[in-house]
Amino acid sequence: MSAAAQVEAAPVIDLGSEKVDPIAKEKKPEEQKPSIPAPSTETPEKKLEEAIASVASAPISDPDTAEKKDEPSKKEVEEATATVAAAQTSIPGAPTSTQTGEPTWPETTTDHPLTTFFEFVPELTEQAAYNEVYGIILSKTNPFHTKLILQKFLRANSNDLSKAKDQLLDTLKWRKEFQPSKAANEKHDPERFAGLGYILDLENVPDSANKKDIVTFNIYGAVKDNKKTFGDLDGFLRWRVGLMERSVQKLGLETATQPIPDFGQGPDPYQGFQVHDYLQVSFIRMDPNAKAASKKTIETFQRYYPETLSRKFFVNVPVVMGWLFSAMKLFVAKETIKKFTVLSYGNQLAAELGPAVPNEYGGTLGELKEVGETL
Repeated sequence: MSAAAQVEAAPVIDLGSEKVDPIAKEKKPEEQKPSIPAPSTETPEKKLEEAIASVASAPISDPDTAEKKDEPSKKEVEEATATVAAAQTSIPGAPTSTQTGEPTWPETTTDHPLTTFFEFVPELTEQAAYNEVYGIILSKTNPFHTKLILQKFLRANSNDLSKAKDQLLDTLKWRKEFQPSKAANEKHDPERFAGLGYILDLENVPDSANKKDIVTFNIYGAVKDNKKTFGDLDGFLRWRVGLMERSVQKLGLETATQPIPDFGQGPDPYQGFQVHDYLQVSFIRMDPNAKAASKKTIETFQRYYPETLSRKFFVNVPVVMGWLFSAMKLFVAKETIKKFTVLSYGNQLAAELGPAVPNEYGGTLGELKEVGETL
């Protein structure tokens, strides 16, 4: 076979579980800043310190010895408490919550895409006759966590509200039919899928703002019989979606308290890593069943799991395929390329994700099959 034919026959490396659209033409409106009750040259942090100090230093009267003029009035206590609350909300990035302790989303302007998107929630869930995404119930009575999901769809579509609405509606309809949450807890045939996928919790990943990150390993070299594993496409997809859903459940969206920044304004803290291991996989010819399964999986994740991927690593990739990937960088969006790393050897992964990776990837955690969670 000629070199050109070999390249043409090589499998298309899975380039993601999300689609990067062109940057929206319209400029994102600025968020409305919480207002400070009165103009001041003092910093919000300073005002908070002074307000707390004023409450702490208020005289506590002894009913037997203190005169009434030394006691703070009810009105004075209320004013001091209000000052503390106002100072807290004026500090940029300060966490906010309702009186019941539920987290609240930072205020957005009336024409902000997220504000508008939130108003469409009842209509979209009614059209789909379904209201759950990644374990979150979408409802105007659950504003913070609903907005977490909406923000992912907005970011995936570069703040294009129309595209985000269409994608969310499609996702709701798909989840109603496919029931991926059930797939994550079903028993799957070990003769078909044993050793193909694992999930790990990794701490202190370099350059990650999270204390803990979720990593999914896809071990393509573990496939023993292509027809048995991939021949039943629906069965394979149910297993693969189940693994994906399990990893998304571990991202902590249901207990999240930190908002997701607007598109282009910072990283989404609720995303995972994926590792695709091609050890002992032929890049010369690809089984048609495996090719069909790969294509369907990519389409599913791109459409129904937006903004769930932080970075993807392709490991044990032949050097020639690494060259091919480098050439692809000339034609793929820069934002997409930043998420993908090709490594020729498995032990190079420790330099990317830290020493707490499995032994076969240059770490000290132990063998993947022993420490990884699987379905």
